[in-house]
Amino acid sequence: MSSAATHAADPDHLWSVDEHLEDILSTVRPLEPIELQLLDAQGCVLVEDVMVPVSLPPFDNSSMDGYAVRVADVAGASEEFPAALEVVGDVAAGAAELVRVGPGQAARIMTGAPLPPGAEAVVPVEWTDGGLGEGPVSGMRARSLAPEGAEGHVRVHRPAEARAHVRAKGSDVRAGDRALEAGTILGPPQIALLAAIGRGTVRVRPRPRVVVLSTGSELVQPGEELATGQIYDSNSFALTAAARDAGAIAYRVGAVADDAETLRSTIEDQLIRADLLVTTGGVSVGAYDVVKEALSSVGDEDEAGAGVEFRKLAMQPGKPQGFGSIGPDHTPLLALPGNPVSSYVSFELFVRPAIRALMGLTDVHRAPVRATLRADKALRSPEGRRQFLRGAYTDGEVTPVGGSGSHLIAALAQADALIVVPEETESVEPGTEVEVVLLG
Repeated sequence: MSSAATHAADPDHLWSVDEHLEDILSTVRPLEPIELQLLDAQGCVLVEDVMVPVSLPPFDNSSMDGYAVRVADVAGASEEFPAALEVVGDVAAGAAELVRVGPGQAARIMTGAPLPPGAEAVVPVEWTDGGLGEGPVSGMRARSLAPEGAEGHVRVHRPAEARAHVRAKGSDVRAGDRALEAGTILGPPQIALLAAIGRGTVRVRPRPRVVVLSTGSELVQPGEELATGQIYDSNSFALTAAARDAGAIAYRVGAVADDAETLRSTIEDQLIRADLLVTTGGVSVGAYDVVKEALSSVGDEDEAGAGVEFRKLAMQPGKPQGFGSIGPDHTPLLALPGNPVSSYVSFELFVRPAIRALMGLTDVHRAPVRATLRADKALRSPEGRRQFLRGAYTDGEVTPVGGSGSHLIAALAQADALIVVPEETESVEPGTEVEVVLLG
């Protein structure tokens, strides 16, 4: 019997943070790969190496607007004794037919244009008179305004070494090189590289679709009027934003009242568009905590392996948690507590790694760092619980933000880190080195 099954048989077992996370990650499987168009693949993870079919750049080209010349023709050139060269034509970016540069000749060339045969270097237009017969110029006149600029003569005021201002073929990547490794998350630079080497589609694991819903009859949509005893629903907004930040396509569902049948129906309706479901609220021991009741029979509960288990974890905040799978496709579901800080900390510890695992990433955790605690007094923590306190991190130091209450949203908004106090530690003195998880 697995450790998870052993603990499930004991309803009073106090799960550790690591046990609960291990159970989640051993259950969640990466999504199946699909072929996507480049822009649709943004944020997705490559499932195979991408090789370079054509060198970049594919030909020698100019890195400047100027004149393509032979090195010998401009040797010793200066403003006092410029080299006078015959201009034999223009070479624009995208040009297919190229003029040949012979002895004593130059071709006006634009940035990105192929280096014409016979030319050995490019001199920037600022090193020349631009064909005007006067001193150095600051730029070229538009061809449409002065087509004669591609004819006549140009005076070059400085010498150039071989290959000066020339981007060599394959100087970026060469045909046969590996452009991107499997496991790479595709951001804008990676999309640019794929397009540059001619890839129109790419094989990736899709971004997970995460559905977030809050429970509670007291919750009101922001922008509406509050009645007595009501509060605005902030959790679903926080967790939807956090899911998107983690790389998911996230959908927020409006708050569901404390009615098991309504919640059950809502969850079943959402299964069609969910790779992962996240609920917040209704997982404790109150008379109106209906998530347990609703999830006991949601979806296809008779199918082997389906079902959600509710647990108590040795952590603060976030002791009550739920995890399992529901519906015919065994869609993973994480049920988080309803207090705002509890739900956000729980998301960071459990939901974010699950999202990253669905994406096919091997490293699903935020990297912890060590920091020196700066505080007016010692931090207290309950024995046997791993505590996560909000903190502000700067240059290797971390300062607690707000108290330990799980309802303090304003303090959470000021924090950019979680201070981790281990289970065996009851007090942390100022100046002590602590583990910190950086957020964002």
